[in-house]
Amino acid sequence: MARSLRATGGGARLRRVALIGIDGSGKTTQAHRLADALTEAGRPATYHRNAGGRRWLGRLANRLGRPDAQRLVGRNGVLAVESVLRWLAIAAALLSCLVTGRVAVMDRYAACQYASIRAHGGQRWERLARAGYRIFPRPQVTFLLTVDPAEAYRRIERRGTDHETMEWLAAADTAYRTLPEYAGFVVVDASGAPDEVSRRILAHLCEWLPSGTAVPPAPTPPERPASPAVEPPREPVVAQARP
Repeated sequence: MARSLRATGGGARLRRVALIGIDGSGKTTQAHRLADALTEAGRPATYHRNAGGRRWLGRLANRLGRPDAQRLVGRNGVLAVESVLRWLAIAAALLSCLVTGRVAVMDRYAACQYASIRAHGGQRWERLARAGYRIFPRPQVTFLLTVDPAEAYRRIERRGTDHETMEWLAAADTAYRTLPEYAGFVVVDASGAPDEVSRRILAHLCEWLPSGTAVPPAPTPPERPASPAVEPPREPVVAQARP
């Protein structure tokens, strides 16, 4: 699903871009790539990781002999810590880019907190979070990177730095799709190779880039080797005796 950038403020200067999605969707990889691509295109950008501390809290829980963060501080404790830490990270990122004038490429933004709260089933916390996050300006473009939860699970297991359950990933995927902001997201299929995902993201941003900036073309599929020619069966030769 692709929305025209003109509908999201394409005539203004690009200042904030957010990449959101479930864990394992490739947000961090693509946010780093986008910050580098914008800088090379003449739009100096800075990567900002607006984490909520779930991974850190989970590691702390394991060190203290608990299976996960929720068993350590409870659901409400997790949501409180996550909401505060992400709020502080976003505030620091926005202040930094206001001072430097660089484009803020946000790896996670307020919508990630709303989705996390919904996936945890804490609707009361969502109202509080929205009240606190309301002071932050909306990104001019928000990319929702989508990937099947089963594929996201495999990616997380391969990187081996943390762990998520299939139930959590499926709940988070549903949460993003049910947010009221969903209609304004630029939805990007992130199930392919990183280069192809990067190309799709840059293609959506072409109206924000200086004229003449080249967007990498879509990779051409490899040519399939020609099948060997199959000769038609020959009719059997029947020898006839001379009269």
